[in-house]
Amino acid sequence: METNHKLRSLRKLMLEKGIDAYIIPSFDAHQSEYVPEHWKSRAWVSGFTGSAGTVVVTMNESGLWTDGRYFIQAEEQLKGSEIKLFKMREPNVPTVTEWIENNLECGKTVGFDGKVFSCKEVEEMKDSFDKKGIRINSEYDLIMDIWEDRPDLPLEKVFIHEVKYTGMTTKEKIEVVRSKMKEKGVDQYILSSLDDIAWLFNIRGRDVSNNPVTISYALISLEDAYIFINNKKVTSEVKKFLNQNGVEIKEYLDIEESLKSIDKTSKIYYDPSKTSIWIYNSIPSSCEKLEGKDIVMLLKATKNDVEIENLKKCHIKDSVAMVKFLYWLDNNVGKENITEISASEKLETFRKERENFIEPSFDTIAGYKDHAAMMHYKATEQSQYELKSEGMLLVDSGGQYLDGTTDITRTIVLGNITEEEKRDFTLVLKGHIALNRTKFLYGVTGTNLDVIARLPLWEHGIDYKCGTGHGVGYLLSVHEAPQRFAMYYNDTVLESGMVITNEPGVYKEGKYGIRTENTLLVVEDEETDSGQFMKFEVISFCPIDLRGIDINLLTNEEKEWLNRYHKDTYIKLSPYLTQEENHWLKNATREI
Repeated sequence: METNHKLRSLRKLMLEKGIDAYIIPSFDAHQSEYVPEHWKSRAWVSGFTGSAGTVVVTMNESGLWTDGRYFIQAEEQLKGSEIKLFKMREPNVPTVTEWIENNLECGKTVGFDGKVFSCKEVEEMKDSFDKKGIRINSEYDLIMDIWEDRPDLPLEKVFIHEVKYTGMTTKEKIEVVRSKMKEKGVDQYILSSLDDIAWLFNIRGRDVSNNPVTISYALISLEDAYIFINNKKVTSEVKKFLNQNGVEIKEYLDIEESLKSIDKTSKIYYDPSKTSIWIYNSIPSSCEKLEGKDIVMLLKATKNDVEIENLKKCHIKDSVAMVKFLYWLDNNVGKENITEISASEKLETFRKERENFIEPSFDTIAGYKDHAAMMHYKATEQSQYELKSEGMLLVDSGGQYLDGTTDITRTIVLGNITEEEKRDFTLVLKGHIALNRTKFLYGVTGTNLDVIARLPLWEHGIDYKCGTGHGVGYLLSVHEAPQRFAMYYNDTVLESGMVITNEPGVYKEGKYGIRTENTLLVVEDEETDSGQFMKFEVISFCPIDLRGIDINLLTNEEKEWLNRYHKDTYIKLSPYLTQEENHWLKNATREI
């Protein structure tokens, strides 16, 4: 069914249900960024496959809202459909709510599936719509009725994440959570976020591609702990493990009835940005509902000593895979047929050879020449380029291992590049180095530091339409809240033990894209009369292509940083490489 036909079918249902505008977000019932095929309703109805975006359909018009990472991709994928692209945060572009208000009259109704909309989003919409007399209806998943071959929810088996990797037992984690609950004066705590549940119970799954989570809900009281999950996914070993750690297993869909039967005098804690309005409405109205930042999210953001030790080892072996790939690429481009897809597959082959590898941490982004200008480009058999001995290839990739999650980007010079490309490559490197070298006072957030990476680019009138970095999970989501580097406000203080990426870039439509990304660990620096200072320790090691650098644009301090980083890269990785690979790495990390 092509896009415009799907929209006609949707409008027919909207008319039957008395809905004048219908909103289709990217999320699932657990507010996940990456979702199972079953919940890819926005992608199915629009044809736009980026991870972030919202479609709104009225009786006469339809629009897609997405951010700067996807402008180029969305324009391409929406061709031939009636859906109009709205470039979020660009001047004079209305928000979803503003557009709906401008297109609906008083008394009209906005509909959406309440299972995939958070309490926070609904509250914000309601506050705005009430002023115009626009009603809300969260009862219907209309896509379910028109998506005839909609995939079922996955039933992948759950596995245990052993304490030698986690550093804390499930019992210990639950007790820490209960102590936080007592501090907040609550006796019940609802979890909907899949990575939070996986971390708390020391379990992982394969329900979502590249994200080792299992579809579930959790409910923690001061005495009991429940996980709501399809029992077909729970082996006898996992069931025994959970029971021994004080966790009772209930069926996935029993969450609604369990919430409705909670003691009417309970004080319940929930995160409004992670809890659906459907879950919220299942709680008895007599219960006292206290909202705040998710307890587990804040706990898991700061890695413990065991996790940090494992994560550093994990990044070394992942970096070895990257170097083997770069060596292979350097020796074969121009000699054999290599495409964006085959290059991605070759990199995954090298990762598969590493101990404890499970799967990629996201679909590899391998963009050659102008394809790299699409920040989250994904090659297809129809779109892929063959690599030549010219221009640049951007490869953004990572792995899921039992001992960690990795994310790294390198832009590789395959042959002759222009002076403009070389300048922009160097400006990105300057921003990357500046952020990496930053020493900052404790209490700072990523918002305070984001500008440091942008300044070298801003001086040349260049910017990138995304954040500079994101938190990374531990055998969990490659994009982990709450810490991040971004211009948009974030109130999370950077704590020792947090992991975050550093990835400024340049993206010029129709020309090229450049990004240099390493993963950083937040650590303590010196303490002075002014307070505790913090700094970053880089934990991913891979050569930054010297062929792309205009040395004249680097300061002595920047050259020293790069030389030291390359020296560390050679020392850490050379023991795991062949003689030929070592010779290549020695040259790739030579001093400038």
